[in-house]
Amino acid sequence: MKESEIIENVRSALAKHEARLSEINQKIWSNPELSFEEHNAHDNICALFDALAADGYTVKRSAYGINTAFEISYTNGQGGRTIAFNAEYDSLPGMGHACGHNLIATSSIASFLAATETMRALYPNTPYTTRLLGTPAEEGGGGKLLLIDAGAYKDVHACFMVHPFPALTGSPNLLSASSDSAQYLANNKVEVTFTGKPAHASAAPWEGVNALDAVVAAYVNISMLRQQILPTQKIHGVVLRGGERPNVIPASTTVEYYIRAETVKSLTPLTERVVKCFEAAATATGCTVEYKWEPSYMDMVDNRPICEGYMIAMNEMGYSTIYDAAGQEGGLSGGSTDMGNVSYEVPGFHGSFYIHTDGVNHTPQFTAGAGSEESFQRSLYCAAGMAVVGCRVLGDDEFAAAVKADFDSKV
Repeated sequence: MKESEIIENVRSALAKHEARLSEINQKIWSNPELSFEEHNAHDNICALFDALAADGYTVKRSAYGINTAFEISYTNGQGGRTIAFNAEYDSLPGMGHACGHNLIATSSIASFLAATETMRALYPNTPYTTRLLGTPAEEGGGGKLLLIDAGAYKDVHACFMVHPFPALTGSPNLLSASSDSAQYLANNKVEVTFTGKPAHASAAPWEGVNALDAVVAAYVNISMLRQQILPTQKIHGVVLRGGERPNVIPASTTVEYYIRAETVKSLTPLTERVVKCFEAAATATGCTVEYKWEPSYMDMVDNRPICEGYMIAMNEMGYSTIYDAAGQEGGLSGGSTDMGNVSYEVPGFHGSFYIHTDGVNHTPQFTAGAGSEESFQRSLYCAAGMAVVGCRVLGDDEFAAAVKADFDSKV
């Protein structure tokens, strides 16, 4: 099937559903919910597809044993290939959708609808499955890791999503960029607790073992370590608990740190160096130290045929798109995502697109930009590109083989 026919059908489907998509986008943006608490987003998205049940969509609420995850699918015939679209919809504490997950969810919903309806129109005799996965807790908790463990991706031949970023200063009108692995770093997250001994801070400080001193020592150790690591590696943290009152020697303190590196392989030795900073602080102050590790996010493995196919489709539709955004002036890098873990399981695409905001991700200004009509429209443009490539994975044996070969060569 010619790509021009796919594009025509994809655009038609998006136009047909635009009002529904706009409504769901605003519902998610206007009602931000934290990780694993995204009950309204879960219910509203599922309700949207309940209304489309006559078109053959199957809705599974609280899928894979996760309360705020869902799986919506469409199957044509027996066998064939499966594509999936990841919808994220958790927000950040105190600032709403400051990473634009409302737009991520909207673009994936839109692309799922457009790919399904295009396949139904152009490939009626081809067996296939399209799937929309609701993936909670990307900002903390690793919802996709739980879905991986539960088997949500075991039969998937390609998985898609896009992520918004602030418009590039050098190219403010650039719409989108294909997935680039250098943008998304492997990430270890750890909560560290130092335990000392309380005492009266004025009358008998020598009786105490100061756990806050351990925090300060660890912070200084890590600050010095930063001079000796690669520019692409990142270490950053906050003090969660530093003590109770100034006149009591703090007996227990807690910090939380993120450790990021280019790949899972390079993350391991960097993490070991950071742990030595904590251990040294504990030894110097006489405290004990305990670690609580969160699920690790892996680096993003890009898939060149998918990336190039997306770029070609977007440019054919008139949307200015490049392959690699990491080196562009004003481009952001250094973030992490649990989509990286998915990309180690199946061929993955985590594209970037750009919206006009007065601030970068994780700021109130970005929250405001993520709720604009222009940002919504840009999410639909990217949905079209993903849908076109998704149809190629399902309907083009040669393209699907190239996608698999590229994945097999990297993982």
